[in-house]
Amino acid sequence: MQEPSAPFVVAFVAGVSPDKWSKRWRERYPESPLELTIIEAADQLTVLRDGRASMSFVRLPVERDGLHVIPLYEELSVAVVSVEDDLSLHEEVTVADLAGHQLVTDPSDLPGWSSVATVERLPYPAMGAKDAVEVVASSEATVAVLPMSVARLHHRKDVVARPLTDGPLHPVGIAWRTDDEDPRIETFVGIVRGRGVNSSRGGEVPAAKAPEKQGPAKRSAQPARKPTGAKKAAAGRRTAKSGAKGGAKTGARTGAKAASKRGKRR
Repeated sequence: MQEPSAPFVVAFVAGVSPDKWSKRWRERYPESPLELTIIEAADQLTVLRDGRASMSFVRLPVERDGLHVIPLYEELSVAVVSVEDDLSLHEEVTVADLAGHQLVTDPSDLPGWSSVATVERLPYPAMGAKDAVEVVASSEATVAVLPMSVARLHHRKDVVARPLTDGPLHPVGIAWRTDDEDPRIETFVGIVRGRGVNSSRGGEVPAAKAPEKQGPAKRSAQPARKPTGAKKAAAGRRTAKSGAKGGAKTGARTGAKAASKRGKRR
């Protein structure tokens, strides 16, 4: 078991894209380093057994002895041919359409090939996907059957990939050792399976707490201040002035009314 402070290493074979899961990990657990490493299909289990990686995205089926394996999805097969090949004009092809071509990938990976092959297969050495695509690009009437994502990875301008409608499916899964008790494994499985950050099965890796949102500052209520002596005096003077003005106006109106009455009596 690796020390919790060591990077959490996840291996993956060509064609698998773990970026969305690693991005989610780094967003949730920025203080827990995650390291991705690409491997050859032949090493997809070796990296687990020798401890170079804690988890591995693998192409199924695999020998499951001592391993936990979760199937994730399946990929379609495609036939890779030269742009000069007549099959490049088709939107999709079948295994029967490949008759008359040299198959440069392993025929045991293509069920039904033996019953349609009309050209004896040349003794091509075992080769990876990249080399197979290069052979197709440089040789006439050759074809490579690959998982769609692998064909995209090794795309070239001088070849095309067409869906092989009756070709085999290529399942992809994730694997880890049964004796590895690193809690980060359960956390990563939860991310791959789409569990939320607050899931009870999310694992034990501490997530970085998001800063709490603060609302607008509230104004504290203050008790009303009592008027000081100076303010009281000023208020008294204003009241007195108001009273004097009111009295003068009232007296003038009263005098005018009295004079008016005396004039009428005369």
